[in-house]
Amino acid sequence: MINFLHIKNIGIIEDLSIDLNEGLNVLTGETGAGKTLIIDSLQIISGGRFSKEMIRKGETNSYVELCIYEPENENSIDGNIIISREININGKNMCKINGRIVTVNELKKFMSKFIEIHGQNDNQNLLDTKLHLNYLDGFIGETIKKEKQKYQELYAQYNIIKQKLKENYGDEREKQRMLDLLQYQENEIEEANLKTNEEVELEEKRTKMQNSEKIVQNLTQADSLISEKCIDTISLSIRALEKIETIDEKYKQTSNSLKSIYYEMQEISRDISNYKENTYFDEEERNYVEERINLIYSLKRKYGNTIEEILKYKEEISEQINHIKNLEEYNSQLKKEKQEIEKQMDLIANSMHKIRVKNAEELSKKINKELEELEMKNAKINIHVDYVQEYTKTGKDTVTFYISTNLGEDEKELSKIASGGEMSRTMLAIKKVLADTDEIPIMVFDEIDTGISGKAANSVAKKLKTISSKHQVLCISHLPNIAAAADYNYFISKNVNNKRTATQVKLLSEDEVIKEIARISSGDINEISLKYAMNLRNKKAS
Repeated sequence: MINFLHIKNIGIIEDLSIDLNEGLNVLTGETGAGKTLIIDSLQIISGGRFSKEMIRKGETNSYVELCIYEPENENSIDGNIIISREININGKNMCKINGRIVTVNELKKFMSKFIEIHGQNDNQNLLDTKLHLNYLDGFIGETIKKEKQKYQELYAQYNIIKQKLKENYGDEREKQRMLDLLQYQENEIEEANLKTNEEVELEEKRTKMQNSEKIVQNLTQADSLISEKCIDTISLSIRALEKIETIDEKYKQTSNSLKSIYYEMQEISRDISNYKENTYFDEEERNYVEERINLIYSLKRKYGNTIEEILKYKEEISEQINHIKNLEEYNSQLKKEKQEIEKQMDLIANSMHKIRVKNAEELSKKINKELEELEMKNAKINIHVDYVQEYTKTGKDTVTFYISTNLGEDEKELSKIASGGEMSRTMLAIKKVLADTDEIPIMVFDEIDTGISGKAANSVAKKLKTISSKHQVLCISHLPNIAAAADYNYFISKNVNNKRTATQVKLLSEDEVIKEIARISSGDINEISLKYAMNLRNKKAS
């Protein structure tokens, strides 16, 4: 239960603290005093949306804090859980649970386990069709619980086998698709017939091709200079030295050195001639080199950054292909186990479906009875239980609450009710029936009495009182019947101080409760309205 709520700088609320209690807590007060802002604050602390326009004029931030007493909850400290949310005018959020910073989504998920807010335009869990099955199963109780437990044990095994088959390409289509892909990749690499240093050699060759004209021109020039000038000049020099080599030994040594240079120059000349011959490339050879380089680049984009990596990848996929081909026997056994589990799951799911269909009719009748007492005599709830093919954690059923609010109208999903008053009473009827099974400890009803009076008002008061025996209930109301049924009454008012309006809250004494019931019943506190208020209050006591 919420035992403390602190609100700061939201709308006309400047700084407000409320100590709340178990049972039925009813908030009354004049229109515009800030009652709805209290509900808005609870929505904000529950992870709801917030508009910066809600920040009190002249302030830079809003702050909401509450203390929930849940001694059995793992998050509690001495039984208390402190939740806070601060929102700045620049849009920044600071959400905390027991001092630990959390995201808005984490806050919303956490608070959804503790509080449900039902207003004319805001009904959280009850309008979520994903939760309708949980409501029905909660109503059914132990009968479905045992069946569901057996089913979920099988469902866990079923998912393990599915995962194994997925990892082992157990699905035949997936397996064949993967095998085709791997074999295509293997063939593509194999047909390329790559060699380790091939790319370097091809790049060098392409560079020569791209510069062949320049290479030939300069090689020709070098060859001409060496052949026509250098070699002939050295030859003439050798002959001149040979004529005097007998005169002095040093002339002979120089002549021999020149002869060595002469032979080297001849060798260089032959090399240059060979270079020239090898520099001419025909078009076919050019095309081959370009295509080969493009092929290598294409394979590198797919399979690796180097030829070595591509060849290594080929080895890996060859092993993978061999692995897939040899999985047949193992996967065949897994598939048999999966089929056997599916048979057992189908039997239990079918049994749960029958139980749910039968109890959906009973739950519909009970809710419709509550609606009749709430002066919605023509409204009919119809709970649909549809059997589907897909296995889910809860069986093979989808459960959806449908309603027709008037005679002759088609039924619609619960979430598509147009009237706020109808929505509120429908929520109350469902909550009344499900009160014993609903695990949400705190329920908030914002002006659930809109558009009702007389018998319906008495019925709403009784139902809220019944729900409050199992849950803490907070209710904003304008009806004396509901105020009279309260365990604790709070009066919301506003006053002006320093030319600023601010909301105040007061827990009423018994005498003050009687006066407040008298005020909201007739708009005036007089002998007749006080007597009426005391009669209503005595009914509550009885």
